[in-house]
Amino acid sequence: MTISDIAKMAGVSSAAVSRYLNGGPLSEQKRAAIHEVVEKTGYRPDTAAQTLRTGKVNQVGVIAPSIGSQSVGQITAGIASELDAKSYLMLLGNTELDAQRELGYLTAMQRNHVAGIILLGSYYTPQLAQALKNCRVPVVVTGQRFQDVACVYNDDRTAARELAQRMLDHGRKRIVYIGGTERDDATGVQRREGVQDALNAAGLNGEQMPRICCNAFTMEEGQRCMQELLVRCPDLDGVVCVTDTVAFGAMRALREAGRHVGQDVGLAGVGDSWAGSMMEPGLATVRFYQKQVGQEAARILLQMLEENGSSGPVRQVTLGYQIMERGSL
Repeated sequence: MTISDIAKMAGVSSAAVSRYLNGGPLSEQKRAAIHEVVEKTGYRPDTAAQTLRTGKVNQVGVIAPSIGSQSVGQITAGIASELDAKSYLMLLGNTELDAQRELGYLTAMQRNHVAGIILLGSYYTPQLAQALKNCRVPVVVTGQRFQDVACVYNDDRTAARELAQRMLDHGRKRIVYIGGTERDDATGVQRREGVQDALNAAGLNGEQMPRICCNAFTMEEGQRCMQELLVRCPDLDGVVCVTDTVAFGAMRALREAGRHVGQDVGLAGVGDSWAGSMMEPGLATVRFYQKQVGQEAARILLQMLEENGSSGPVRQVTLGYQIMERGSL
């Protein structure tokens, strides 16, 4: 089937069919006639030919730090749902937290003529800042707040502060923290500062809070860090962890040391993993609305594409959270 075939069957000109397929102005009568033929025949335009003709492609690049992550899966699902509704395809790149691979994907996706890029942010570097500034297509970042770039991110600091406050409300006074690398502003800096804020507000010295940085968000690292903190602070009675997975490892170490989670020691994570609600006691955590993060990022990008790069205010959106207070506190 060709555009000419569709035009003959619908009783309209080939130009009218072209306008229909590209979202151009058209009378309702012609639009309805063309739509009926397109649905009846199952016609789909040749995307390669469209790209050669218009210089545009209905494809959005998504660059993710780790496709095995639960939060990444939720964000990309949200992105896909919005792109599908507008007939855009998603091209996914997995960096495995490799900064050079991330920069490589930014370049390669532009060379492959994607309409725009959504970057699931991890580490902010001068090289990345320059690459984003030089990007020839619209870019939206999720999970981080980057200056002068459209962003959708979580309120990590406030969420961590409220989580730690809930632990303090349960009478915990000797709270320690297992965090992540502080190259990552959201998970590394903002979550740690949120816990310290809660301790300072309670009259405790947040800056002196015993803490340790895990090398990866794994159970093994959570267990290792917890074992080290138990040696350093044997009288600890509360542990806040940067993620739920890290908290699962910490729970294993606490049990091996004869500590009773939810009784003589409180434990909390971030991320609301399904496993946290299934264990006993249930893991207290922060629920972020990650699918909505992806949806909002895709909406912003699609709006930027509709505005065809017109200059305007850079949109930066903060989404909310929910504290899931379970038995581990």
